[in-house]
Amino acid sequence: MQKAVRISTQTKQNWMIDAIVFAGAVLSTITGIYFLFLPIGGYQGGRNPTYGLTILFGRSTWDDLHTWGGLLMILAVVIHLAWHWSWVKMMSRRMANTLLGKGSKFSRGAKINVLVDLAIAVGFFLTAVSGIYFLYLPSGYAGGTTPGWDPGFLFSRSTWDMIHTWAAVAMIIAALLHGIIHWRWITKVTRSVTQLVSQSVSQKPADHMTN
Repeated sequence: MQKAVRISTQTKQNWMIDAIVFAGAVLSTITGIYFLFLPIGGYQGGRNPTYGLTILFGRSTWDDLHTWGGLLMILAVVIHLAWHWSWVKMMSRRMANTLLGKGSKFSRGAKINVLVDLAIAVGFFLTAVSGIYFLYLPSGYAGGTTPGWDPGFLFSRSTWDMIHTWAAVAMIIAALLHGIIHWRWITKVTRSVTQLVSQSVSQKPADHMTN
């Protein structure tokens, strides 16, 4: 007889929101790589050899996938922060006390984990802010009549693009390190969730026969 799998509600919630963040991150990363190597649509008769090139979808579809993947990730991260806000405040307080020479010190593993999480947070913030900038000023047009218009909000459009690209690259690298550090938890909980879903599905026919 298969042993029943038990997972706490908090662990299931953490896994579900992490899975949504991961899905949004994968979608944003794949589409971001597309735009990294095909940064502009080109123009007919110009020197851009990728003009008219279609990879699986049209360019507008890639843009939509990138936008919605990013929004999905932002929403999931906001929920994640809301659920763990007390932990964030506690760790921030501990970091401040450590820098001031007060309170207990972080272990080496804890320091690495905090630094990686901080890198993810900074990278995510810069990527999200620059992404929202492009979402509300999508095509460089002022009222749809001035091609090449640059609002110059804080930075030039090209600078915002550099911030978006390199902040995303830094965030991805830090997220990979985060995954490596917590790989045992990820695999253990994922296996448990998979078994729990499998048990629920297998029990449904039996419940139906008893009714």
